[in-house]
Amino acid sequence: METLPGVAPPEQQSTYFYIGQHETKRTVPVTTELGNQAQDAGYDMMTRPITSPGFQARVLELVDAYFEAVSASSNPNAVPYPLVAPLTPEDTNLVPDEYISTMICCTSTWIDLASPDPVIAHVSRQVFNHEVAYAAFCGVNNIMIQGPNLETSSVVSQYARAIWHSLEVGPYINLQILLPMQPTESKAAEDGLSLAGRARDSFKTLKSIATDALWSWDTWELIRSTCKYHPRLAVALEIPQKLPSSAIQSRWFSEPLRTLIIPESTFVQNAKGFPVLNKPIQALLTKYMRLKTVPWIILSDVGLIPGQDHPGMPVNLPDRSASPDLPTPAQSKRKQQTQKPKDLTPHLSYIRHLQRTQPPRPIIDRFAAGYQDYLQSPLQPLTDNLESITYEVFEKDPIKYEWYERAVAAALKDLHKKLQRSIVVAVVGAGRGPLVTRCLRASVSTGIPVKQWAVEKNPNAYVLLQRRNATDPLWNKRVTVVKTDMRAWKGPLIDSAPAKVDILVSELLGSFADNELSPECLDGVQHVLHPEHGVSVPTSYTAHFTPIAHPKIYADLLGRSGEDAQKWELPYVTMLHQYDDLCLDTTGTPDIQTAWEFTHPLPESIIAQSNLRRGGSVQAGGSGMVGGDGWNEHNARFCRLRFTASTRGTCHGLGGYFETVLYVPEDKTKKPIELSINPNTMDAKSKDMISWFPIFFPLKTPITIPTGAEIEVSMWRQTDDRKVWYEWQVEVFVSLNGTRQRIACSDLHSSIKNGCLM
Repeated sequence: METLPGVAPPEQQSTYFYIGQHETKRTVPVTTELGNQAQDAGYDMMTRPITSPGFQARVLELVDAYFEAVSASSNPNAVPYPLVAPLTPEDTNLVPDEYISTMICCTSTWIDLASPDPVIAHVSRQVFNHEVAYAAFCGVNNIMIQGPNLETSSVVSQYARAIWHSLEVGPYINLQILLPMQPTESKAAEDGLSLAGRARDSFKTLKSIATDALWSWDTWELIRSTCKYHPRLAVALEIPQKLPSSAIQSRWFSEPLRTLIIPESTFVQNAKGFPVLNKPIQALLTKYMRLKTVPWIILSDVGLIPGQDHPGMPVNLPDRSASPDLPTPAQSKRKQQTQKPKDLTPHLSYIRHLQRTQPPRPIIDRFAAGYQDYLQSPLQPLTDNLESITYEVFEKDPIKYEWYERAVAAALKDLHKKLQRSIVVAVVGAGRGPLVTRCLRASVSTGIPVKQWAVEKNPNAYVLLQRRNATDPLWNKRVTVVKTDMRAWKGPLIDSAPAKVDILVSELLGSFADNELSPECLDGVQHVLHPEHGVSVPTSYTAHFTPIAHPKIYADLLGRSGEDAQKWELPYVTMLHQYDDLCLDTTGTPDIQTAWEFTHPLPESIIAQSNLRRGGSVQAGGSGMVGGDGWNEHNARFCRLRFTASTRGTCHGLGGYFETVLYVPEDKTKKPIELSINPNTMDAKSKDMISWFPIFFPLKTPITIPTGAEIEVSMWRQTDDRKVWYEWQVEVFVSLNGTRQRIACSDLHSSIKNGCLM
């Protein structure tokens, strides 16, 4: 067996499942030979206990002796707590060998780290520490730890503290906390074989009550928070036969899932008597197996490893490879006379079948493979000259440029009816020229002649644009290429005379619509647009956001260098993937609200006032709000939006999106041509568009949100005439005794030190 897998390559993420075998009570020692048999059976890994039943008996006898001594003593407080001696060779068969990294080791399930009885908790911690320390010594990479009993263990904080300290014992060990998706009825406590059953009655009055389906997640949240989102701490999630609500499934999806435990009881029998999983669980596996870090699948108590009872005996296993060559007639006859061998691992065979029949990933997922939840700083095309490879990524979008061509074609038709002449079209921020090509295609498809300009400030892209104009058959030297900042462009010359642009085309939008300074750029070039009939493509765009839980991104930021003081003050472009929406409407749709809107072209009166303020003349009034003359204050924005939490959770930040209207045809029977990365509208407006990832506004300190609480978000777009930045703050309110009270408030985050320069 090879070393346990980490992140699967993108091409494998939807095709290969790493499957292991687990027995809650192994009847034979785990040896190298047993590991080989598991691999021969088709398993990628297996679990093993760290200590033996003999060690369990020794500890239980120690605890029983202590309680007897307390009962017999006239001064019980004088009896010292039991001390568990270090492990002996009889206590464990775990040794450091070449196969140790292929195993997931399990700590004892009969201890109770969260026991309210201090003696039981004390002994449990000793056992736990012995096991983790010895496993670390042996070179174990992964340890699975039974989570606290959600109905009988009341001191979950004590459990969480033990986990936190154990992370320091083994610097290379990854810990997995085994928890159910939601609380279930407790299994009968085996009092004679567990420490929990020995807890004294005087302490059992402290037991907690599992209140609802999120109680299991609440337990994990406390453990994870206590351990400060440690990167080596993850969840082993037990999948039940009847799944909880989609909201709870989504909540677990956002957590660091390392392993999915599928017990035998989760399977059902089909009409032929074979074990299968129901449709909802199949869909859940498809979703969970598309995580960037693909969870392992552990089949629990589905039967012994074939040959386990008879080491060395050949095992007749089914062929799970591709279909063999067609048999000869003689072989077919023998096959009919020979009974088909029994499948000794039917559960494993079924999961491999699911692996082979996984549906293909959506286009956006295939494009974004490797970029899911990877944080990037937004582009600053005004101050940075982009590389060719950056332009190339945008140009691979199968939707965006097609929609731009439709918008330009519609605008050409509407303007040509009025003007009855060639239409002057200018692409500003032309890059490598994809929009220029689309404008020329629109001219060809509509039969309407155009006079085409391409304006680009990047000197390197300018070279390519000139070459393309000379060599591209569609361009055919018909494009006038201008190297300048669009805001400094004086406009087109036609027959040596100044002219105005009829259609101004740009693709300056960022993930939050305006974060790459599209408003400032288009304001600056508006003077070349015809004041009466001039069309801007796009004509408007809106920014949107919603509170989300994203522990993965928060853990990423938390783990970055402490010297990076601004890491919490930046919005990040990222392919949001492993997250959970905290606010849903009654249909289960995320509550994503509009922050603000920009439209183009602006009314001349606003442009005139902006020009008046530039230079600080007396007629312009006072200076800007945060410095400068205030000439760009018309592009400042503020919103305060209110959301209602559908379930309790933890807010780590805001997920941001945009929508844009490229063009609205004058024929009202035709729909506006729009683009969107808003999850609620993107399928209807621009399905499979890949040019833009969402934006994420982080919170330095996560905020706990009660069910039904109101989340109020204040968001600012600020400017000092030199740069633009964002500020954001989150507040939480609940109603208590008829009074609305604020129970939490985040820091006021500001990206002013990393603003987008104009």
